Amino acid sequence: MHESRDPGHGRDAAPAPTDTPLPPDGPVTLSVHTVPMPELDPPKRSRWTLWLVLLVCAAPVIASYFSFYVLDLRGRAYGDLITPTRDLPATMALTTLQGGAVPVDSLKGQWLLTYVPDRACDTGCERMLFMQRQLREMLGKDRDRLDKLVLVPDDVTLTPAQVDALTGHGAPATVLRASRAAIEGWLMPAPGHRMGEHLFLVDPMGRWMLRSPATPEPGPMKKDLERLMRANAGWDKAGR
Repeated sequence: MHESRDPGHGRDAAPAPTDTPLPPDGPVTLSVHTVPMPELDPPKRSRWTLWLVLLVCAAPVIASYFSFYVLDLRGRAYGDLITPTRDLPATMALTTLQGGAVPVDSLKGQWLLTYVPDRACDTGCERMLFMQRQLREMLGKDRDRLDKLVLVPDDVTLTPAQVDALTGHGAPATVLRASRAAIEGWLMPAPGHRMGEHLFLVDPMGRWMLRSPATPEPGPMKKDLERLMRANAGWDKAGR
């Protein structure tokens, strides 16, 4: 009697068919994921950025002062170099001749060739005002980088003709009033001289940095201004 065997059982049975197709043969691929890099601490990075910006902004100023004080004018300046420079007082009350208030910061941003008539504007005062105007014109293409400032103490009166001469021409001066005490707390004459005998040069940051000799000669004073304009050619721009 023969036994029949089930073809689906036993050691010799074939594997059951499947409906899922096998993947085709091909190269093995690997996926590489980006590893996150540690970032700088944001506050620390911000501080470095701030210092870099400050350095870039200060570099022309440092270079121009180095050129002006050390390389070019040290020992050769006609005027008196003011060291350390003296900042424009933030609390100085300025007004127009008509009495309107003027912000102190409005004087910044331009070189200022400054004159202070310390008493009634006589012949000597008018000579200094004329020299102030001529020195600016003598700078030629650089004249727009230099403003004329007249600071009138509160106890000094200008005549209508003098006011018209200062404000009515093609390149008028900036004429402002301030208390005598405030002006003398910032600008100073040379020992033994009066304020009205000098011209004072103020940089675009509002720092007094040069004083002319008493009753200056225009030629040597012009050379000081020309050296200064060359030293800071990349610093300021024409017009305020």
